[in-house]
Amino acid sequence: MLVNILLVVVGFVLLIKGADFFVDGSSSLASKLGIPSLIIGLTIVAMGTSAPEAAVSISAALKGSTGIAIGNILGSNILNIWIILGVTACISQLKVGKTTIKYEIPYMIFITVILSVIGLTVGNVSRVSGIVLWALFILYLGYLFYQSKHMENEEEGEIKDLSAIKIIIYIIGGMAAIIAGSNITVDGATAIAEAIGVSDRVIGLTIVALGTSLPELITSVTAAKKNQADIAIGNIVGSNIFNILFVLGTASIIHNIEYSAAFLLDSVIAIVSAVLLFLCVFKKEKLTKGSGILMVTCYAVYLVYMLIG
Repeated sequence: MLVNILLVVVGFVLLIKGADFFVDGSSSLASKLGIPSLIIGLTIVAMGTSAPEAAVSISAALKGSTGIAIGNILGSNILNIWIILGVTACISQLKVGKTTIKYEIPYMIFITVILSVIGLTVGNVSRVSGIVLWALFILYLGYLFYQSKHMENEEEGEIKDLSAIKIIIYIIGGMAAIIAGSNITVDGATAIAEAIGVSDRVIGLTIVALGTSLPELITSVTAAKKNQADIAIGNIVGSNIFNILFVLGTASIIHNIEYSAAFLLDSVIAIVSAVLLFLCVFKKEKLTKGSGILMVTCYAVYLVYMLIG
């Protein structure tokens, strides 16, 4: 058991650091090729934040651990809203952009419902479903591009100026770490599930979901402590959209993913968490400390119910 726990921890470290190196290397390469930083931000960097979830879900699907594949995405999305945003809001009140309230949160709710309907009516997320998710993903990228072109005074993230050798090392090394980390994490998590007698669904919804969401959690809490958390909600909503459309879309195109009836509760909770976020920010355009406490409490109740059940 201890060995498997250590494997999961090592896997998480490889996933997180691998994603960082891959994003830095890819961004630097794109910059040297003359690709606009706007495009870099919308594609490489944005997808890089979902790299841990993507690697774990694809690896789990290929190994037949579909509970981890689906559980990782649903669990990460629920945890992103109720824990990451909840904890961050408890530290510092979060402002919410009007476009996030008007378009992005409703779109997140919409695609979560679409995923749930596909999974619970068909019983799996097939290649055809993956193509549908990717079509919705391309639509979302188009929206992001349009929004970014019409935003004024938008600060662009810093892109590291790496040498050619470092770019190659960062990209290859980062990708290798992501792949190795995903394999180690899935194997360790599956072994833990078998050892303690719980399903890989529960492991995917808890341990794996938390591990792959660590970058978002650390970034959001750190930003809140520095009073720079105004864009936290937009980033989390974007991450949740990427998780469903990019991660599951890609994973299901590579391999059919079974969506068992056991995920009914988790699907409903994922939708409820998104709707609750919308209701909390709709009028005031901010996420208050009271809303943060409510979200953390909701997650605690859900977690206890899931573990006991």
